[in-house]
Amino acid sequence: MRPIPRSSRFANGGVSFWFRENGLPERRAPLPGDGDYDVCVVGAGYTGLWTAYYLKKDQPDLRVCVVEREFAGFGASGRNGGWLSAEFSGSQEDYARSHGKAAMVALQRALMNTVDEVVTVARAEDIDADVVKGGVRLIASNAAQRERLETHIDYLQEWGYWPDDIHMVDLDHAPPVSVHGAVAAGYSPHAARVHPAKLVTGLARVVEALGVEIFEDTAVTEIRPREGADRPTVVTEHGTVRADHVVRATEGFTSTLRGQRRRWRPMYSSMIVTEPIAPELWERIGWEGRELLRDSAHSYVYAQRTADDRIAIGGRGVPHRFGGSEDKEGATQPQAIAELWRSLTGMFPDVADVPVEHAWSGVLGVPRDWSPTVNLDTGSGLGWAGGYSSSGVSTSNLAGRTLRDLILGRSTDLTRLPWVGHEVRGWEPEPLRWVGTQVVRGLYRTADRRESRTEGNGHTSRFAGLATRMPGN
Repeated sequence: MRPIPRSSRFANGGVSFWFRENGLPERRAPLPGDGDYDVCVVGAGYTGLWTAYYLKKDQPDLRVCVVEREFAGFGASGRNGGWLSAEFSGSQEDYARSHGKAAMVALQRALMNTVDEVVTVARAEDIDADVVKGGVRLIASNAAQRERLETHIDYLQEWGYWPDDIHMVDLDHAPPVSVHGAVAAGYSPHAARVHPAKLVTGLARVVEALGVEIFEDTAVTEIRPREGADRPTVVTEHGTVRADHVVRATEGFTSTLRGQRRRWRPMYSSMIVTEPIAPELWERIGWEGRELLRDSAHSYVYAQRTADDRIAIGGRGVPHRFGGSEDKEGATQPQAIAELWRSLTGMFPDVADVPVEHAWSGVLGVPRDWSPTVNLDTGSGLGWAGGYSSSGVSTSNLAGRTLRDLILGRSTDLTRLPWVGHEVRGWEPEPLRWVGTQVVRGLYRTADRRESRTEGNGHTSRFAGLATRMPGN
């Protein structure tokens, strides 16, 4: 692999390139002391802000506050790959077993509608987030990946995607994206490119204008349920907030709360972004439709063409750190940078001399069954949503609308979706969790290497089969 060209402005961490480009927001004041509200949301990422937005839009007299340890969008909401898509990370079969196949199909269709919902709200609220709804293209680079992609599309068409929603495309007649070595491709129109930091900071501005109080630099140490006549409480370093309902919207940082350490596993995704690419290179690459791009490897990568003509590409470089340790600054490890560069130049050899300008990472919250959930416990007064794994930009919006209906006591199509109330047991303690993650990651990467070298076989490697069967893969 050729050395990675690095810009003189090359940065690693600093939250994310998105915030470096957009500018870090001016910090809002922390909680001034004890408070009393109708709804207190913990976490000012997409989930928390969408929940507050829809509550105040539907019931303006509600007293709503959002409490955030850092600043709005500090976590995955400001660090992700800018993929607003209808992809669903959970198990369709698990939800169908509990609620029936029709309910799972309804959930998938709701996610497709969610893509349009976010685009519509951003436009209506004057949030300029570089949104382009170009769909998503799925690329296969060898025979095994092609077989797996075709099987995956057939599978999705049994679970809520119709042929117009996802299908294989003829590379000779599709809009040109010159991915080196591509042997097949699929396409879905239900996806849009966004600038994550612009979306989350714009949403925070809109929510505040609606009358929601956002308190930043306010670390929450504990969320206590309703006990007897006492209301749920949020304990912070600056005071205690009491509310009729408390929503935990902490995603990858959930394990930092008392009693939540094993609920969701912190998993890290890493990203790099190039300097702006010259027009003559774009003429060779194509990608005029600005669709999202993902490969079909087991250790897959995802990419977008940014508004200022860079390529931003991400993947699970070093997904799990022992003990779920935090990296507050978003720095990513050299190994992850090298792996992403290898994937980028493998797909687009023409950019091999374009410097990398920024690398960063973000943490996701992953349930043991990889299936996201939304819930409101009316007895304790506590609600929560998360565990999105790899589809949080869209899923968080659907979660926010669902939490609104649950908190307002409505029975709607959203509250009847099968992820509402879904529960799963916690992860194993360390070091079992770390060891298992390393084994699964190693098996998938071995499978990718073997599939790329296999000629004429065209089948998924048995190493991937072993990884898939491991608990909590």
